[in-house]
Amino acid sequence: MKAVIQRVAEARVEVAGATVGAIGRGMLVLLGVEKGDGERDAAWLAEKIVGLRIFEDAAGKMNLALQDTGGAMLAVSQFTLAGNCAKGRRPSFDTAAPSDEANRLYELFVAKVKELGISVATGIFQADMQVHLVNDGPVTFILESREK
Repeated sequence: MKAVIQRVAEARVEVAGATVGAIGRGMLVLLGVEKGDGERDAAWLAEKIVGLRIFEDAAGKMNLALQDTGGAMLAVSQFTLAGNCAKGRRPSFDTAAPSDEANRLYELFVAKVKELGISVATGIFQADMQVHLVNDGPVTFILESREK
């Protein structure tokens, strides 16, 4: 699984002009699922992301995790993270998980984050979404479960 994590002042996702998920201060997580990913990947990413110390403490150092700040997460499925742009000019999505499996693991990731005590808003799987965010910093990280 691949995740793009952005520290945000606020974020929201819209489908057909209606807001379906929104948060204030916290994290926007774009999540892509690839063939071969499993439940262990979803659980590992959830724990890793929730525990990332990317929020500033009183001294201005990145020393606080999401759970320390009381922030929330907006989790959005992002099929294109499985895209491979190495050859030619058109991305290949051969490594993307089938949609049923990708949705199952996306939902499992969201459930694991909630189990860790984090409030989670979501987009709608396979919908055409518009994501709005105010990236705080900017602070952005990329994690891949296969690199653990």
